[in-house]
Amino acid sequence: MSKRKIKCAVVGYGGAFKMGKAHAQWINDTGRMVTVAACDVDAARMEEAKKDFPGIQTCTSIDDLLAKSNAELVVIVTPHSTHAPLALKALNAGRHVVLEKPMCITVDEATAMIRAAKKSGVTLTTFHNRRHDGDFMAIKEVIGKGLIGEVFHIEAFLGGYGHPRHWWRSDKKISGGCMYDWGAHFVDWILNLIPEKIESVTGFFHKRVWNDVTNEDQTQAIIRFKSGAMADLQISSIARIGKPRARILGTKGAILDQGGGSFKLATEVDGIAVEGEVKYKESTWPEYYTNLAAHLLDGAPLEVTPESSRRVIAVIETAEKSAKSGRSEPVPFG
Repeated sequence: MSKRKIKCAVVGYGGAFKMGKAHAQWINDTGRMVTVAACDVDAARMEEAKKDFPGIQTCTSIDDLLAKSNAELVVIVTPHSTHAPLALKALNAGRHVVLEKPMCITVDEATAMIRAAKKSGVTLTTFHNRRHDGDFMAIKEVIGKGLIGEVFHIEAFLGGYGHPRHWWRSDKKISGGCMYDWGAHFVDWILNLIPEKIESVTGFFHKRVWNDVTNEDQTQAIIRFKSGAMADLQISSIARIGKPRARILGTKGAILDQGGGSFKLATEVDGIAVEGEVKYKESTWPEYYTNLAAHLLDGAPLEVTPESSRRVIAVIETAEKSAKSGRSEPVPFG
């Protein structure tokens, strides 16, 4: 096991949820990586970074960062539309790259980044941290143990009725649209729970109420897999009556997740129908960086491959294409 530490830089330090600071701390907590630099166009945020991490190098442009910093890995925590342009600069400069989710907005952007990473011989990955959410890990464990049999139907929902906040996440040109925030997490979950080739995606996108923001009011993606299994994801800001967060059917049982710390499991044991509550596990977000350090230093398998991240973008992009064409559409890299 290598004892050296990977030097890291965070691009996009402040803003929503202070995620730049969180990434810097998770990196340091691995004991095998260290945050040596931060970059943000807002100079005031760089002053914050100096207080949070004394001795850290700060820059206000990625060009300056790449020219002056010896960081081997660059973590990009910026608005969605900037992910690909910033990542390509870092990849072409020979730096490993972590992208906050979603990976980017288009499949073409994802492919360009994957090619750049391969050309430079560096690692590209996406912070799909919610693979380490306690609810998802508990659901995945139950399915992995065969308690509900083969999964053939997933319904997932997030939403309610209310005006979206006035910020970049509600601006389609910057965010990508309604499905690119939490929708990216749900799509990633679905593709991990049904690890099969995708046959097609059917999308339904609505813009009916909140006309002073450019994101859609409701988006829906129906994913059909080669085996005939399917998933139905809805993200909405105009749903006055909602649905369970997740409803998963298998050939032997089912899962119903309403949120709140546990989910309902219905299954069969020795011919006897059984129902009960399964508690969520403890979330383990920092393990993302533990795996990344092991990959870079020891050659361990990478948990979140860029190809798996591209599939998420392909599903979302194809859902919008289908909504416009009015028919189911094939998925690139499905």
